[in-house]
Amino acid sequence: MSAVVIVGAQWGDEGKGKVVDVLTEKADVVARFQGGHNAGHTVVINEQKFILHLIPSGILHKNKLCIIGNGVVIEPAALIDEMKGLKQRGVDVRSNLLISKNAHLIMPYHIAMDNARERVRGAGKIGTTGRGIGPTYVDKMARTGIRVIDLYRPEVFREKIETNLGEINYLLKNRFRTKGFRAAEIFAQYRAYARKLARYVADTDIIVNEMIEKKKKILFEGAQGTLLDVDHGTYPFVTSSSSVAGGACTGLGVGPTRISRVLGVVKAYTTRVGGGPFPTEMTGDIGEQFRQKGGEFGATTGRPRRCGWLDFVGLRHAMRVNGLTGIAITKLDILDALPTIRVCVAYRRGKTLYRDFPKETSLLHTSVPVYEEMEGWNESTVGIKRFEKLPKNAQKYIRRIEETLGVKVDMISTGQRRNELIVLRNQF
Repeated sequence: MSAVVIVGAQWGDEGKGKVVDVLTEKADVVARFQGGHNAGHTVVINEQKFILHLIPSGILHKNKLCIIGNGVVIEPAALIDEMKGLKQRGVDVRSNLLISKNAHLIMPYHIAMDNARERVRGAGKIGTTGRGIGPTYVDKMARTGIRVIDLYRPEVFREKIETNLGEINYLLKNRFRTKGFRAAEIFAQYRAYARKLARYVADTDIIVNEMIEKKKKILFEGAQGTLLDVDHGTYPFVTSSSSVAGGACTGLGVGPTRISRVLGVVKAYTTRVGGGPFPTEMTGDIGEQFRQKGGEFGATTGRPRRCGWLDFVGLRHAMRVNGLTGIAITKLDILDALPTIRVCVAYRRGKTLYRDFPKETSLLHTSVPVYEEMEGWNESTVGIKRFEKLPKNAQKYIRRIEETLGVKVDMISTGQRRNELIVLRNQF
């Protein structure tokens, strides 16, 4: 049995897309288990950049089955546009993609509610992408959501829209002072989507479990990162789903005993997008230097990412809640020119030292990082493919990560391209 979960170990944007793309070469199936089109995975192949939002990164390989699981929320127009864009670039989507019947749909009123709620928060904005992700998960938990399978039961679908709009239109008009929606228009729009997506819809939980029983090699791909998890992240500045490894079980319909490895993707420094606490955030020129050199702008929204030093406190938390069996380090090359590199080993608030990640967001807002400094290596690591060829201080940096977290580094990305990689341990 080889079922490997790929998770982000920070605030997302760690480079999971490249890691999944590389591992897909030896995989049979790649399955996405949570999130929506608020996420973006960037993969560079032969100087071509592909940005994927809903479709698993494995779609860029031939003859690999890609699955969008029940834990994902789907905006049909966005998915259809993504499929169209891939087809235009010669990627086979038609025969390699399946969508769970149980995945919930993002409706136009979810997007309107998302933006309206963010607007009235004022200074307390969460930093949502405004794509309707959160309100869709709200409806899912409130048992008023609309699933992919409902598209193919017209009477049920129409009734659900009308029932939901009764409350939502009232809120939009009276609470948020914006216009509501007409059920007939949404019904017609989504029935058109249904016709385009029909051939891809399947009982994906059955298919995934059958693949596991047949000893196929499967990658479970997450979006966002551990510190954005709705339970284990910096609440309320989080995403709306379970982005930790456990989310793969509920988001795809597999039991935890089916999982053989959990690989945590760790950027060699730290970034986050949107609001919320960020203890190791760099301000001023150095933060901007990292942003420009690392191309730290959101793949989905283009928003500039906040940049900071590597944070061992947050990473120890990620190691614990995910049960990581290995780590993939990305963007090591962005540190190449630094004479000194900082790593955060604890947080301090007044006289109190925190070595474990605080649950209280207020503590994260008011704590200061405790740093240790390491010597940089001042030479290029781009394209290096063997660990022993890395500069000695770069090797020390990697070993320090392993020692601190108690988890081995299995992969090191040394550039954007698919082949710029050091593989220390195979996942299958």
